[in-house]
Amino acid sequence: MQENNKVTGTPVNRVDGILKVTGKAAYSTDYPVKNMAHAVVFKSTIAAGKIRKIDTAAAEKAPGVLAVITHENAPKLDVEGGIRGGALLQSPDIKFYGQHIGLVVAETFEQARSAARLVKVDYQQDAAKTDFEKLASQAVLPKDKERADAKRGDAPAAIWGAAHKVEAVYETPIEHHHPMEPHATIAQWEGDNLVLYNSSQIVNGAQMAAAKTLQLKPEQVRIISPYIGGGFGSKGGQWASLVLTAVAAKRVNRPVKLALTRQQLFTSVGLRQHNLQKVSLAATPEGKLMALAHETTTHCAIDNEFVEPCGDCSKIMYDTPNSLITYRVVPMNLILPTYTRGPGKSTGSFALESAIDEMAYQLRMDPVEFRLKNQPERDPSSGKPWSSRATVQCLREGAKAFGWEKRKAEPGQNQQGNHLIGYGVACGTYPAHQRPTSAVVKLRRTGREVTATVELAAADLGTGTHTILAQTAADALQVPLQRITVKIGDSSLPPAAGAVGSVGAASYANAVHDACTKITDELITRSGKQFLVRPNAAQLMVSENITDFQTRVDSKPPENVEDYSCHSFNANFAEVWVDKATGMVRVPRFLAVTGAGTILNPKTARSQIIGGCVWGIGMALTEESVLDPRWGNFVTRSLADYHVPANLDIGTIETRFIREEDKIVNTLGVKGIGEVGIVGVAAAVANAVFNATGKRIRQLPITPDKLL
Repeated sequence: MQENNKVTGTPVNRVDGILKVTGKAAYSTDYPVKNMAHAVVFKSTIAAGKIRKIDTAAAEKAPGVLAVITHENAPKLDVEGGIRGGALLQSPDIKFYGQHIGLVVAETFEQARSAARLVKVDYQQDAAKTDFEKLASQAVLPKDKERADAKRGDAPAAIWGAAHKVEAVYETPIEHHHPMEPHATIAQWEGDNLVLYNSSQIVNGAQMAAAKTLQLKPEQVRIISPYIGGGFGSKGGQWASLVLTAVAAKRVNRPVKLALTRQQLFTSVGLRQHNLQKVSLAATPEGKLMALAHETTTHCAIDNEFVEPCGDCSKIMYDTPNSLITYRVVPMNLILPTYTRGPGKSTGSFALESAIDEMAYQLRMDPVEFRLKNQPERDPSSGKPWSSRATVQCLREGAKAFGWEKRKAEPGQNQQGNHLIGYGVACGTYPAHQRPTSAVVKLRRTGREVTATVELAAADLGTGTHTILAQTAADALQVPLQRITVKIGDSSLPPAAGAVGSVGAASYANAVHDACTKITDELITRSGKQFLVRPNAAQLMVSENITDFQTRVDSKPPENVEDYSCHSFNANFAEVWVDKATGMVRVPRFLAVTGAGTILNPKTARSQIIGGCVWGIGMALTEESVLDPRWGNFVTRSLADYHVPANLDIGTIETRFIREEDKIVNTLGVKGIGEVGIVGVAAAVANAVFNATGKRIRQLPITPDKLL
């Protein structure tokens, strides 16, 4: 296999594609476990207080019911074991509406669901903190030291005395993840050992959390999760349903399946926080930024803290001598927020990039040129050099490809029939990291044919992990792609990083590459020969008459990578059409230009970016989880009223990748694209809406009532 025949970097079809389209790919509830019972959780109907009495008698007598488990008869669990959001049935205390307060186990799902409705609960109801608008003024400093105030220079003074300033509050609502595959688990005990079929973005993380919470040794718990039907962060940390399924299986002494319903997901597996973000900018008349302040107010659970880093983009995107990044948080009777695609960066970029657009308009500067004028040579937050930074290329190439020169600077000047047409731009970034990951490569020879198997406890969110690892191994071993088998998603395999935070591809691919390089080196050493031209592993297996050979590697990030600031960057361009009569916004055309180092597979990478753009457009125009502050429950309870974009809502999305070779970030130069694909998208749409209408909407989503 010659260099010009490499399969990495080419748009290879998914190696597991046929399995998926024929329904043969096994997801968490697809395993044919014998004698399986079914569990259904039931939830609190108050947001704060205590259970006085819980009457399960009618449920226990219902047909098919095997057990009813509540705080009164649940086993003692380690609540510090790593399960997020509480709700482990360890006390009568109620912390949020929809908290798990019990589960029914029955022969069938229908019997369990019917019996769950027979449970009667008497509550002592307390005053609940559920109205964010009223509570925001009471927000305090977060406990997390990473969210402490970050100051450089004197931003307030620079803003106060600036010739040009922007000071505005941008608001993003609560959102939910809603993967196509809801959270579900099958638990099967084998003596003192536990097998959990469960969709897990971090396979070993789920193993550790389940083991510690159930007070088992890690080797007693096995997580099986080869395929995941989406997660977007909600399947990164593990939630109570994982462990409660195991508790139910132990109680009835048989395998149990627990699948959360779409409605239950709203109060079971976290959410994206409601954020108020005040962004203040100061600039000279010539367009040089002199100060940037990004102050976020948000909420967390009443007894636990999570604060998404909305100010992260503001720390590094633009060159300014004065910077202020702050967070304030108010505890509320809501489920613990969690990581949601592009955590902090997608929401924070809406505020930052909208403010940048406002400043460019105030200065009468082109928004692209204003951004180009304020690019930092080094990371402003740390002073570290960039490993590489493609923002300038993304902006310039994107502007040319999009036809930015046709944009009219003054809003409302581009009309066609009953529509106002606008163009918008916004940039984004996300950190690039490689995490420690182990991998095993096994070679087998039959005659002159050599096959390879790659094994590691990686996760595939549906992004194409099986495919890029097969491509990586094929090139590193110089074995044809069709002779590569990839085994992932099982905690019994070598430990691996999670498919979170855009670390998956970089961590997995580098580990596989390192293992393939190592096995070739070991085969050369075993041969005892010297070669003028380095042979590949397949050649050595044949020449040395070796039938089976394997090795393992424990791959780590490069030693000097912490001396650099490593990120993916993008530029997003949106064209919107706004109906003057109805206020409806359409996005017929969108362009995303991304600089993310080595692109292992342009086809799966394109899908990732398109997915991020679709969600970003939904974030801009439709997505919002509406909370009723009187009770603390969500009015939006299903995909019928939580509006995600459908096919007819999305126009043409074009993706482009900047050629970028970054050998500092890791050996293969892989940066990751899953997170950055959504960053900056909502701001590009919002900025285009302003260009079309002259109305600056600072509160997402941009619904017709806000434009009329």
